[in-house]
Amino acid sequence: MSKVINIQHTVYQLCTEFPEMIPIMKDLGFENITNPHMLKTAGRIMTLPNGCRMQGISLDKVIETIETNGFTIKK
Repeated sequence: MSKVINIQHTVYQLCTEFPEMIPIMKDLGFENITNPHMLKTAGRIMTLPNGCRMQGISLDKVIETIETNGFTIKK
């Protein structure tokens, strides 16, 4: 089965559907992703593009890393 993610979905939605995204995102600099409380609160409104802006992380780098880990990105 193909792992297609829509980067406009919330971080919570992505991590709930694909728990393997959590360590990938942590390695990219999203340190709070492993905190269940943060994931259930801020993660419910935060999208990847917004999170990248807030954390000062390149969205292109995030997309490239996610694709390298076997996901297909839908924008």
